[in-house]
Amino acid sequence: MSSERKDEHVRLAEELHDESRRGGFDDVRFLHRSFPGLAVADVSTGTRIAGRDWTAPFYINAMTGGSERTGRLNAQLARAAAEAGVAIASGSVSAALREPALEPTFRVIREQAPEAFVLANVSPEATPEQARHAVALLSADALQIHVNVAQELVMPEGDRDFTGWLDRIAAIVAASDVPVVVKEVGFGLGREAVTALVEHGVTAVDVSGRGGTDFIAIENHRRLRSEYGYLTGWGQTAVECLLDVLHRAPEHGGPVEGVTVLASGGVRTPLDVLRALALGARAVGVSGHFLHVLVSSGLEALIAELVSWRQQLRTLFALVGARDLAALQEADLLVTGPTGEFARLRGIDLAALATRRERAARIARTAQTGRTGAA
Repeated sequence: MSSERKDEHVRLAEELHDESRRGGFDDVRFLHRSFPGLAVADVSTGTRIAGRDWTAPFYINAMTGGSERTGRLNAQLARAAAEAGVAIASGSVSAALREPALEPTFRVIREQAPEAFVLANVSPEATPEQARHAVALLSADALQIHVNVAQELVMPEGDRDFTGWLDRIAAIVAASDVPVVVKEVGFGLGREAVTALVEHGVTAVDVSGRGGTDFIAIENHRRLRSEYGYLTGWGQTAVECLLDVLHRAPEHGGPVEGVTVLASGGVRTPLDVLRALALGARAVGVSGHFLHVLVSSGLEALIAELVSWRQQLRTLFALVGARDLAALQEADLLVTGPTGEFARLRGIDLAALATRRERAARIARTAQTGRTGAA
């Protein structure tokens, strides 16, 4: 049953793939700089995640595994990650925890990408011992715990009891020998959820918003009557979540402290990666687009796409005058449309986002004046 469901998920994800779906990214614009003052060769797009330096600030996010076909897909995704020098997360290892015969469909990721940064993936229903086994199975560098209440409720055979999930996550985090990232599966981790996770010992999240693969739509297609179609598009976008978690005005509580934030959900282009990074994400996960390239065009096309994205990101950093990630996160951003309305309702100071480069320069001048005066 698990293997059939995994194959069905991949088939439906490809059938329902639609990169015209709005994920909020088009509501975010950069203020153009006619004189960026640097060369592309000056740019570093590196980031630091879970104690490791990544040369690329995007990664192949959790997708699949658990059947013969998805094992082959995992092997190809891992090959592509290794060739392009990007990190990769497995799909949920839960199937292999129930059926050890499925372990090779996940183990192949490490076999094909021996030097890559690899994240294993489990559900909050896993015990700490099972989570440790998932990490060992992939020789993983980090662990993802996926949160998928909306999917489970629409899934015909899904879970119906989510009692104690925060406590179960806390237990896994406490027992883990590797860093842990808690991620949604495309419905968005908002401020309240991230705050609760931090209170339970979590130090890294992937907000994973709506706009990409829609697991409500996928599970609804698997139901006999498809009666939950009205829930398609449920949740918050990655952009909304980044604003909510990292850009709340001080009088409305300020940013959530003590957490590294990753983002995914509806990422279609390197420009979407740039937007998410500028909003505070430390790295950006991509699933549906990369799976579509692999399934429709093959392994070599996916490798070329990953390499191209890396090159394009360096160009885009230069376009907005950002030498590195820290400078990018001072770039002026104009947030409009439905996302702007969400931000206003949630207490986010959009004017501050639109003028933050000037504010950073003013702070730097004040600090320099202070040092000169002290000397």
